[in-house]
Amino acid sequence: MKTKEVDLAIIGAGPAGMAAAISAGKAGLENILLLERSEYPGGLLHQCIHNGFGLHYFKKDLTGPEYAERFINKLTSTDTKLCLNTMVTHLNADRSIVCINPEWGEFRVLPKSVVLAMGCREKSRFSIGIPGSRPAGVFTAGLAQKLVNVDGFMPGREFVILGSGDIGMIMARRLTLEGAEVKAVVEFMPHVGGLIRNEVQCLHDFDIPLLLGHTVTEIFGNDRVEGVKIAQVDKSGNPVQETERSVSCDCLLLSVGLIPENELSQEAGIKLDPQIGGPVIDEFLQTSVEGVFAAGNVVQVWDLVDNVTLDGERTGTNAAKYVAGGLKKQGKEIRVIPGENIRTVTPHKIVGTESAEIALRVQRPIEKADLLIGEYRKKYRVISPTEVVKVTLKPSDLEACWESGQITVSCSERRKGEAND
Repeated sequence: MKTKEVDLAIIGAGPAGMAAAISAGKAGLENILLLERSEYPGGLLHQCIHNGFGLHYFKKDLTGPEYAERFINKLTSTDTKLCLNTMVTHLNADRSIVCINPEWGEFRVLPKSVVLAMGCREKSRFSIGIPGSRPAGVFTAGLAQKLVNVDGFMPGREFVILGSGDIGMIMARRLTLEGAEVKAVVEFMPHVGGLIRNEVQCLHDFDIPLLLGHTVTEIFGNDRVEGVKIAQVDKSGNPVQETERSVSCDCLLLSVGLIPENELSQEAGIKLDPQIGGPVIDEFLQTSVEGVFAAGNVVQVWDLVDNVTLDGERTGTNAAKYVAGGLKKQGKEIRVIPGENIRTVTPHKIVGTESAEIALRVQRPIEKADLLIGEYRKKYRVISPTEVVKVTLKPSDLEACWESGQITVSCSERRKGEAND
């Protein structure tokens, strides 16, 4: 078996992987290998032909392909070796990687450091257990997006969309523009699952019905979807039988959440967060296996691709520092604990001597919110579960936490009379 020794191996050439490769090169690494199972880099950006990308990173309103092109051009100007059509079959605890591709067949990679950038995948019908038969016409929203935007194929004419994730709302608009009828976007939660701008621009602007606090309880049809049953849910999340009604459609799209791709992480013995599904990391984005870092949606599902890119850049820089022996650690750690109204928070621990970036999502929307991280406090006009909140803690914010070994993150409604910052 052919063996390649490299400074850094990156698994996945989506936004996080490309950014990690570019930043690692800028930080001084020369021998970088970027492994991608697809026939092109950029992840799924090629099928995201809508705008809204790059508003934070480039200060420009770009489509997905335009955003990807900028990083592909940057990548091709570096010495990074990009291996397309390359499937990683094994990742071991000693960081060794086994791959296969048409050019080299099966080969082994021995890297000094690894960045995991495999991204995430959509939850399927079987993840949420919708009763009924198994007819054609049930798609994830991402698959429908590929069929319409890449393959030029309309999978149906009458749609119900379950879940108000960003892809689902964007596809509601896209299908409407193609002449289809979107009967309803059905959301289990009392609030949308995606960005507010997508709710407004994709649903309200096109008069597409949004049913909050509802779910699909049954699928009808034998060979093809003929309709679904929709019901309101109570405060415990149970369907209210008296509210059930049938809606005719020939397609049901699912936009019910994303799962970090971590089968390789599990094989390597990397500790995973049971809540998020991604690796447990420190503020350097290093996992529980030394020298293995993780970036982007493989850690947690981000709200914006701009944030995925920034995460990749940080990871690439830290991986380069690791190879050079430059990661400064305390020798002890501060555990980051999610408290009141916090759904997810990363990193899971702080081990270094410098500033640490905290990224979190709240459980429910809060107006006049008070965010507390240890002694750090910040006021917000509103915080929503659909957006990732990022806060940078200075070393002085962490001084009192080293003795206790923990810091709690919480978010609550501000007491009446207190003003916004």
